[in-house]
Amino acid sequence: MRQRGVVFVFSLLTALLASGYGVMFTMLDNFRDSYGISAAALGAVVAVGFFSSFLAQVLLAPLADRGHARRLVLIGIAANLAGLVTMSFGKSTLVLVLARVTMGIGAGMAQPAIRRIVILADPEHLGTNVGRLLAADVAGFAAGPVVAAVLVGPFGIPAPFLVIAVATLVCLPLVVSTHVEEADTAGPDTGTRFAFDLLRIRPYRAALCFGVAIFVMMSTFDALWVLVLDDLDTAEWIANLGIVAFAAPLVFFGAVGGRLAQRVGPFRLGTVGLLVGAGFMLLYGQLSSGLAIFVVSLVHSMNDALTISSTPVAVGMVTPPDRQAGAQGLLGGVQTLVGGIGAISAGWLYQHHGRATAYTVAAGAMVTMVVLARLFVGPAWGLRGSPAATDDVDPATAPVTVQ
Repeated sequence: MRQRGVVFVFSLLTALLASGYGVMFTMLDNFRDSYGISAAALGAVVAVGFFSSFLAQVLLAPLADRGHARRLVLIGIAANLAGLVTMSFGKSTLVLVLARVTMGIGAGMAQPAIRRIVILADPEHLGTNVGRLLAADVAGFAAGPVVAAVLVGPFGIPAPFLVIAVATLVCLPLVVSTHVEEADTAGPDTGTRFAFDLLRIRPYRAALCFGVAIFVMMSTFDALWVLVLDDLDTAEWIANLGIVAFAAPLVFFGAVGGRLAQRVGPFRLGTVGLLVGAGFMLLYGQLSSGLAIFVVSLVHSMNDALTISSTPVAVGMVTPPDRQAGAQGLLGGVQTLVGGIGAISAGWLYQHHGRATAYTVAAGAMVTMVVLARLFVGPAWGLRGSPAATDDVDPATAPVTVQ
């Protein structure tokens, strides 16, 4: 029961962290229309959050492996709250940039620590619990636009940010009172270094390749979805429905996908899921109507829902228990950076070389990453079951059991 409580509390917190970004992403046009902030400036507001989150995940996440996981989560919550409140009253580019940087740092600090806490709370059900965190993250992001739509009209721009801030405050006592498995700080201080030394673990490099492939796919999909459907003269309601429809399977089947990854093997399942996903990306470049793209995206979303958890599950299974936060933080940081670069690249390719080229390049990059992952993973290709339960491992090899 205690393990379930840990997963529930930190899944709720994950959803709240994501919902703040979901609200901000939805309200960019409100900031432009109400405060006269240019589209370019708003793009900078979005971008700085990604970069600050990247730095926090790479530089600060390893602290959670040194006995500070709960503290890192609490400080991250405080930073996110400060960013939400600042964002709610910000009316200039500078204030919004500061708010977004603060939110990015807060989320970047908290998320890897949350994954560490959840993974170590119940290692036997790592896949299911990591899948639940993914589902919570997607659900929180999807809830953001709903909160904004309901509150902005009658109560103004600050309302949705403040409501999420209050909801986060209500969640805070649950975080404080929940048991957290901290590192044994009396033992060897394996968490003092950054996570870059984990790149010596070949299966960890393979998992990072999976992470890169996923965010190439996601950033291209997100950056081009509305533009492509609009250029194909597709009804606006189809574009809006498509975003919700694509997220829904991830919410409802995230835990199932995580459990499947642990049972079948994250590298096996992830390889199949990414190759199928690359096929869908190629299709988006060839289909002649927005309705056809919408229908294909529904099948694509089911594939992702059942396979995308393979990457964090793989990281959890090939990384020593005392390095989980650093490993998850480096994964998240790399994905954040790739997501920003991928979105910019996809937009440039679409504008200058067309839809087919943009999606084909993304699909090619995904396949390349899958091939690299297969080369790196070695004997851990057949990894499945529970992660290693010992810290006494050689970091140059994978701490795994191949079945």
